[in-house]
Amino acid sequence: MIKKISVQDLRIGMFIHDLNAGWMDHVFFRSRFMLRKEEDLQKIQTSGIRELYIDTVKGMDLPEAPTQTEVQEQLMQGMLRGAQRPARAQTTHREELAYAKAVRAEADHVIRGVLADARLGKQAQVEQVEPVVAEITDSILRNPGTLVSLLRLREGDNYTFTHCVSVATLLVTFGRHLGMDRSQLMELGVGGMLHDLGKMRVPDHILNKPGKLTNEEFEIMKQHVDLGMQLLRSTPGITPAMAQIAGEHHERFGGAGYPDGLHGFQISASGRMAAIVDVYDAITSNRIYHRGMEPSVALQKIFEWSEHHFDPELAQQFIQAVGIYPVGSLVRLESQRLAVVVDLGEGSLLNPVVRVVYDARRRKPLEPQDLDLSRAEHGGDHIIGHELPGDWNIDPFSFLTLDIGL
Repeated sequence: MIKKISVQDLRIGMFIHDLNAGWMDHVFFRSRFMLRKEEDLQKIQTSGIRELYIDTVKGMDLPEAPTQTEVQEQLMQGMLRGAQRPARAQTTHREELAYAKAVRAEADHVIRGVLADARLGKQAQVEQVEPVVAEITDSILRNPGTLVSLLRLREGDNYTFTHCVSVATLLVTFGRHLGMDRSQLMELGVGGMLHDLGKMRVPDHILNKPGKLTNEEFEIMKQHVDLGMQLLRSTPGITPAMAQIAGEHHERFGGAGYPDGLHGFQISASGRMAAIVDVYDAITSNRIYHRGMEPSVALQKIFEWSEHHFDPELAQQFIQAVGIYPVGSLVRLESQRLAVVVDLGEGSLLNPVVRVVYDARRRKPLEPQDLDLSRAEHGGDHIIGHELPGDWNIDPFSFLTLDIGL
């Protein structure tokens, strides 16, 4: 049985099932292992990890600890607490898709040039970044789900480039949900595009290492924040909010982050937002040595970690901004049909518009059909969980462009 325990209750002889941290936030090569050494116990206790999951079948038990199922039920209730209806989109996903694809391609091109200049020690040219951030902002203001859904289409060996575009896009989406004005959204977008500028000054053998970093390598990698700030301080057009995104996106609300170990509201609002977005994009990204989580699972982790690492209120607002089941997610309905989320809709976060594509009971494809789960005429069918597309050999994105009406 999988149970969640406090690190204070961790004992030698327990089998760790999940360290409950982003893969870059711990020093272990594996996330599942039998805890046999006192030195490993001390590493976990000093790593900033507060809670983790153990497997009581493979190791010692803690009888009073809650099960993973109980924890997940509590998390879902918490994620929905105070949830608002998604904001109405001005365009449909299909209408926005062609424009969003072009914006994504242009953003990738621009950030490659900016990061290449940074590798040479050159200043970032904010005026090169602002036009594409304006296009990102326009697309998100019309339909926030479309461009966000394209973020998952990426190549693992281009992670640094695509991560910058993703963070910019998600920050603008986040700001839109919070009601920020266009000038504030532009600051978030530019700051997101430039937040990892310092990584271009990290040695290639560390930045592009196809595996877990050693303790020494991780310490060098952490220097990218200060290296980026050195470049940005002399860059014309950089506002305080942009600089805070670059300088504070690895700070943690509980004080366990870097480079300055800031705590709580010592971290700026843009820094607290960037911390959430940076981790979300990292844990949903596929790498050569790391399979990304499905967005709905990642959002549950963001909410869970907000108890210690993120601003709890902002974490909940971020979940509402992208939806508990973001566009492009593959979900299972109570009717045992599989469906792709095509729009957040205007109902609750648990009732988006979905495109039914597969009969899981009979294991056969279905003629695609759109259902607005917030409407009673659809017989009360609802989402009971997410599915991994690879388990069903389904490409969710191939169903997002079909011309189907409700």
